Amino acid sequence: MSSHNETKSGGNVGLGVLVGALIVIVAGLAAYIFTGGDIPAVGDEPEIQIDLPD
Repeated sequence: MSSHNETKSGGNVGLGVLVGALIVIVAGLAAYIFTGGDIPAVGDEPEIQIDLPD
């Protein structure tokens, strides 16, 4: 009976990894669609301007 429980827990772990991967993929696609499909390039630096009072 011990081997049956080990097999079942291994199956549950595999299922958990699969579900987790699907969640990450769906979240990535949702972010891609939400941003309008425009993902900034890796080499681009954001333009930050800070105006300090004199």
